[in-house]
Amino acid sequence: MLTKTLTRIGAATTPVLLAAVLLTGCSTSKNKADTQYVARDVSTLYNSGKDRLDRGQYKLAAALFDEVERQHPYSPWARRAQLMSAFSYYMNTDYAESVSAAQRFLAIHTGNKDAPYAYYLIALCYYEQIADVTRDQKITQQALAALGELIRRYPDTRYAADARLKVDLVNDHLAGKEMEVGRFYQRRGQWIAATLRFRTVVDKYQTTTHTPEALERLVESYLSLGVPAEAQKAAAVLGANYPGSEWYERSYKLMQQHGVKA
Repeated sequence: MLTKTLTRIGAATTPVLLAAVLLTGCSTSKNKADTQYVARDVSTLYNSGKDRLDRGQYKLAAALFDEVERQHPYSPWARRAQLMSAFSYYMNTDYAESVSAAQRFLAIHTGNKDAPYAYYLIALCYYEQIADVTRDQKITQQALAALGELIRRYPDTRYAADARLKVDLVNDHLAGKEMEVGRFYQRRGQWIAATLRFRTVVDKYQTTTHTPEALERLVESYLSLGVPAEAQKAAAVLGANYPGSEWYERSYKLMQQHGVKA
């Protein structure tokens, strides 16, 4: 785990670092944490949450931070507690609760200096739930949208810099899903359906690692459909952009077998 040394939220780049910043200067409570409703002063509640967070008891920490907001909604501590609640839920992999807490923070504190982190935390919650390409990709699309929102709103932050890297990985994942479905259609001889999937990769995810294979499989599909002119176009693009790849070699052989000039 990264060391907790930063002293301001603007310098934090990970949820762990944010927690370190928000907790700086707060003494550890010696009181036993108890989420059953009992009226307590704000510092006792907050420090109880901080103590539980330090111990890795994330669910209980989140409940205590929520209690800060519930019992002292107009205190300056309530704003801090909202983000700490979102972070605690994130650490406990309660992603839906984390997103809800972060969104609640943004609804009330839209222009706050910590807003970029709240958007980042939402994006992370979706990003870390991305399933393999054989599963439904709704969460992947939500991750892409959340990352894009962060980049659009706060393009010059370090959170946005990390989000851009994650966008590339998400797009590669989505392209992989299109390839998986396209290959399925190919195996069933459903060439038009396969072509549409491979075309999506080439047109929408052309900077991903799947593009060379998508072009080669377009050559296969077009030849199987009896449209050699389209196969020739796909092979030409493949040869121009990936001349030394195994996918170009495969497409070149296919074109020769079908008597089409590559």
